[in-house]
Amino acid sequence: MDQEISGGSFTIGRASGFGIGSIVKYDSDPQTLVVGKYVSGGLRLRFLLNGRHEIRTMAMKVLSEYGNGLVNPPFPQYPDTIIHNDVWIGDEAFFLGGSIVESGCIIGARAVVPPNFRSEAYGIYVGSPARLVRFRFSEKVREKLLALAWWDMPLSWIKENNAAFLVDLTLDEGRALEILSELQRAKDNAIEMACAAARS
Repeated sequence: MDQEISGGSFTIGRASGFGIGSIVKYDSDPQTLVVGKYVSGGLRLRFLLNGRHEIRTMAMKVLSEYGNGLVNPPFPQYPDTIIHNDVWIGDEAFFLGGSIVESGCIIGARAVVPPNFRSEAYGIYVGSPARLVRFRFSEKVREKLLALAWWDMPLSWIKENNAAFLVDLTLDEGRALEILSELQRAKDNAIEMACAAARS
C-alpha cells in the first residue's frame, strides 16, 4: 500500500493491518475493499479487486488503448471485497474480487481466494482455490462468539475482560459457553451503563 489510489475505495477498521509488501489493485472507481476490526494480515498479501476483461465479445484486448476512436465494452465488475472482523490472513494469500470473509476466519498462507468467494464464520480455509478444512470451534461456541461481537467493544472493555481471551475454547464446550455467556452479560452491562451515562 505504498501508493495513493486513483480510483476505488479502501476502509480498514480499528486495530487491523497488513504486512509489508501487501498490494491492493484497483482498476476503477466502483471497486472497494472493506476490512473490519482486529484483522491480522501477513506479508505480501494481494487483493486483485478487478482486472477483468469482457470475454463474451470478439476481442478481449482493450482496444481504446490505441486511440483513433476505438472503443471497447465496459469492464465487468466484481462486487465489493469484504474482510470482516478478527480474521487472520497468512503470508502471500491472494484474493480475487467479490470475496467475503466472515468474522473469525483463518485464511492460510498462499491460499488463493477465488472471485465471489463466501466463507463461513470461524472457518479455516487453505489451498488453491481456498477450501474449508475445519471450523475453529463447535457450532454452539461459534454462535455465541458471533452474538458477542467482542470487536465492537472499546479496548478498555477488552482489557477488563482480558482473562477470558486467554481461555482455550476447544477443551470444554460447556465451560466455553459459560465464559461466553459471562462475557455477554459484561458487554450488556457496559452498554447499559454507557446509555445511562449518555441520558444523564
